[in-house]
Amino acid sequence: MSKGVPPIQMHDAKELAKGYAGWFRWVEIASIVTFWSLVAALVWKAFPYAVKSPWVVAAALAAGYVMADFASGVVHWIFDTWGTTKTPLFGQTVIRPFREHHVDEKAMTRHDYIETNGANCLVAVPVAAASLLIPLDVQGFEGLGLFALCAIGSMNMWVMMTNQFHKWSHLDEQDMPWGLSTLQRWRLVLNPNHHSVHHTAPFTSYYCITTGWLNWPLHKLGFFRAMERVVTALTGAIPRQDDIGLEAALATAPMKPLEPSPEPQVDLSRP
Repeated sequence: MSKGVPPIQMHDAKELAKGYAGWFRWVEIASIVTFWSLVAALVWKAFPYAVKSPWVVAAALAAGYVMADFASGVVHWIFDTWGTTKTPLFGQTVIRPFREHHVDEKAMTRHDYIETNGANCLVAVPVAAASLLIPLDVQGFEGLGLFALCAIGSMNMWVMMTNQFHKWSHLDEQDMPWGLSTLQRWRLVLNPNHHSVHHTAPFTSYYCITTGWLNWPLHKLGFFRAMERVVTALTGAIPRQDDIGLEAALATAPMKPLEPSPEPQVDLSRP
């Protein structure tokens, strides 16, 4: 952390871990089953058209992979930066794991498949269901429909896999599945050394966690810092306040939050 920045105040890891509710685990299980069922339906729908236009499918899958990296960064930034563990609906189910991860980076390596991927499947299910509605037999636009279906499906698939890639980037070398280190070295999945930049306090950059390809250009463009300025200007919210404490958050915010409007002065002498 840069000199002069106040100390970071983190949550208690054990308390955060207790927030993983039993009822939500059942939601995650249902989401995983539903998601993979929808993936099978999408493959079934696209296959007859894909065999006739393999290059369209290849281009769409590649485009979806890049879009997934961007989407992972946006989602990661949102839940790292805004809200609290008490935020309705998202607090304990989605924001809590992000807070836990900054306190205990290895916590997610102890999560099973359901806890690692269930919430992502929950988010991915509506997109997968909507993708099934894309028509592939509109005369003159067959290739466009196929590209859209495969690109959105690819993006949705890799966004769903983001937590798995993220988890792998925190594994000790002896615990890695066969071949994973090669994929990480070739930057086909999130590379641990690259991702370590994000875990440098106060966690203000390198949010993309599918492959990390877009981290450098987005950082150079100041994309997420600009987004923080917009949100703060519109709402007065302080980025990362719940994650690193108010004092540190104010010191690292890209701009001061809006001052509250002063109370109107009422002249009681006037009728």
